[in-house]
Amino acid sequence: MKIGLISDTHIPEAGELPEQIRELFEGVELILHAGDLHILSVLDWLEEVAPVWAARGNGDTRCDPDPRMKRSQVLTADGLRIGLTHGLALPEEPPWRTFEKIMEKEFGGPVDVLVYGDTHVAGIDNFKGVLLVNPGSPTFPNNLMRVPGTVGFLEIVEGKASANLVQLGNPPQMFSQSSSEPRPLPRPRPFIC
Repeated sequence: MKIGLISDTHIPEAGELPEQIRELFEGVELILHAGDLHILSVLDWLEEVAPVWAARGNGDTRCDPDPRMKRSQVLTADGLRIGLTHGLALPEEPPWRTFEKIMEKEFGGPVDVLVYGDTHVAGIDNFKGVLLVNPGSPTFPNNLMRVPGTVGFLEIVEGKASANLVQLGNPPQMFSQSSSEPRPLPRPRPFIC
């Protein structure tokens, strides 16, 4: 199963979503939006490509209720539990806030993959055996304007998850990392005038 990942689109403040997103997501079976869409028409736009699930971000308080968007969501694919939320309260502050308590509160128990947004910084990590994926922002990456944004992909094959991040542009640049081989990812360079 191939899943498109996106977050922090901030429409209409950011203008329009880049058409390249639609092209990149062509062929995915599902799209997960990790929140801060700001208007529900973002989900309609994405749903022209594939079904969409979304997390409600802190910037989505004015959005009307929609069955596609909840505070947190969990889906199961090929035996893996995938959690979707907007913010991830790490680092831990034991004993009050631990990763296990966060997963219990947000998803009703452990997940194998956790997709989140909020920071606008794309990244893939492996924390306590959980694949963490933040697709960044296609419109305000690293909270900057005028730089190519990012989206991500999650692939589930035979009960194993791998994630890729793509920096938009011509041509798009893909970075890969699997759940079993954590390594640092290159970060997009800031735009300098």
